[in-house]
This record gives sequence, structure tokens and C-alpha cells, in this order.
Amino acid sequence: MLKVAIIGASGYTGVELLRILVGHPEIEICCVTSRQHEGLPINRIFPSLSGFCELVCEPLDVDAIAKRADLVFTALPHKSAMEVVPGFLAAGCKVIDLSADYRLNDQAVYEQWYQTHSSPELLDEAVYGLPELYVDQLRTARLVANPGCYPTSVILALAPLIEKQLVDPMSLIVDSKSGVSGAGRGVKLGSLFCETNEGFRAYGIGSHRHTPEIEQELAGLSNRGLRLSFTPHLLPVNRGILSTCYADLLEDKSTDELIDLYQQRYNDESFVRVMPEGQLPNIAYVRGTNFCDIGLVSDQNTGRVIVVSAIDNLVKGAAGQAVQNMNVICGFHDALGLGIVPTFP
Repeated sequence: MLKVAIIGASGYTGVELLRILVGHPEIEICCVTSRQHEGLPINRIFPSLSGFCELVCEPLDVDAIAKRADLVFTALPHKSAMEVVPGFLAAGCKVIDLSADYRLNDQAVYEQWYQTHSSPELLDEAVYGLPELYVDQLRTARLVANPGCYPTSVILALAPLIEKQLVDPMSLIVDSKSGVSGAGRGVKLGSLFCETNEGFRAYGIGSHRHTPEIEQELAGLSNRGLRLSFTPHLLPVNRGILSTCYADLLEDKSTDELIDLYQQRYNDESFVRVMPEGQLPNIAYVRGTNFCDIGLVSDQNTGRVIVVSAIDNLVKGAAGQAVQNMNVICGFHDALGLGIVPTFP
């Protein structure tokens, strides 16, 4: 059995990791940490785990945890993660980091959007954890940078078009909507029920920190210049991301032809479902799962393609993708432990 530890288990991503991993046939969860809830059983913090996990939250002691764990999930905020990841690696653990600390290849870009990086020597080593693009690199990875939720939905939606150079990479416009859980479990005014219920608003226009991550990965696929207008919105729902992506087509392609391209591109992927013509994604159809649903339309009036993707921001956008990455780097089938049917209605 692979022994894993979850560092920062008391957030939404932490409980989602636990929900998935308690049913994984090859995993033993050996440790959960929480600074805020040290000494409390995790099922007291999350009663949903009663009967499934009774581990007590421990303090974060890198050396002590590394002696028990083969692999560590760091579900910590950016900056906090980079303070502990080097220690776990030095102790021989594999690390899947769910923060933004190792997603950006360029130290200067990271520091422009976040803060000073204390372990930039690891940026070149970290593998961007999108299995649909980097499965070969993941198989030998020691450090995985789990992608952000918005970037996952956008990159998977646009990758086939950019790989085949069917769209103008300078014309990209992305309109994304996320459930409130994407803001984390901490108390924030903008996440309160009365602030979000029956409302719908944009935020972070031209300044969202996931923008350079999306640009980095799509530019790597295009080998050309790239320009992205990215606007996120907050939906009054618990979970889910719906991204609508627009791009100018460079060739006259019908909807049917483009769907065929996507089906061929993702045919062997466990968690990308390409929808038939006339059907579009809905966050309700991926809830609680690691699926990314993709639908698209070739708009003959404008010469653009509109691609819509839906994911659960806490699963394919965070914990589920982290488990998928763990499966790949540990030699398991990538879908092991993730065969969850969406909850509906």
C-alpha cells in the first residue's frame, strides 16, 4: 500500500482528497495536518467523513511525516506550500502540490503575479500536472504542480484547436464562471451567503492570477505569440466551473468536423467527455467527479469557434486531478479510485 499524507486537510480541497482517497484500493492515508484544528479528529471537522476516516489532525512536522509517507499532497495556500515542499523532497517523498507555487516556469512571472519565490531551483523540475498533456513526464516526476481550476477547464477546451493551429492564438477570449467553493473555506465577505445568493458578478478582469498559467500552457502548444482576454465570474452555487472560450478560426471547419477532431484527440483519455453535436456541457453533469465535459459550435456567421467546458472545481479542478496525477506517477491506472458517477439532480 502507498502511504500518503495530506498537508492542510481542513480546507475544501483537503476534505475532497480524503473523500476520494478513503475509497482508493492502493492507498493508506497515514497523516492529515491542520494548524487550526490540531488535535481534533478530522471527522469532527467534517462530519461527512464519519465512519470513513478517524485520523487526528497533526502539526506540520516535515521530518516526522516524511518518515511515514511515500507521497505527500500539499493542499496549502501559495507561499505556505513552498516553505515545506523542498523539505519533503529532500526527505525522499514525492510531492503533489495543489498551490500555485510551482505551476509557472518563469520565476519573474510568478513573482509578478504572486510574491518572492523561495525555491526557484525547483521550477524547472516541477511537472505541470495535466495528464492529458503531460502523461509521459508525469510517470517519472518527483514534484507535480497540480493545475489551477480555471486553467484546467480552459486548456482542455482549447488544446486540440491550438495543437492543430486551427485558430488564431491572438484572438482568444475566455469567459468562465465558478462556484463559491473556489474561493476556499476561509471566511471572506465576498463568499458569504447573502453576498452571493441570487447574484452573479465578474471579478479579477484582466488581473486574475490564473491568466499567466493559461497563457503559459497554451503558448507552449502553439509555439507562437498568444493573447488571452480572461474574465472569471462568481456563480451562486457550491461547486462547478463552466468556461466559454472564443477563437477566430483560420480554416473553414464545420461543427461536425471539429467535434471529430476533439473525439480523436481525447479518445484515450479517461476523464474528457466530448459531447455530440447539439449538446453542451452543464456543471450539473460533472458534479463530484473528475470529468471534463466539452462541447463546441462552429459559428459560421462570425468565423469563430465557441468551445464550452464544464468541470467540478474541487475534483478535476483540484483534488481529483491530484489523485489522477498520483495514479500516473505511481504506475496505477489513471482512473483508479476515481470511478465516480456524477450526482444528479
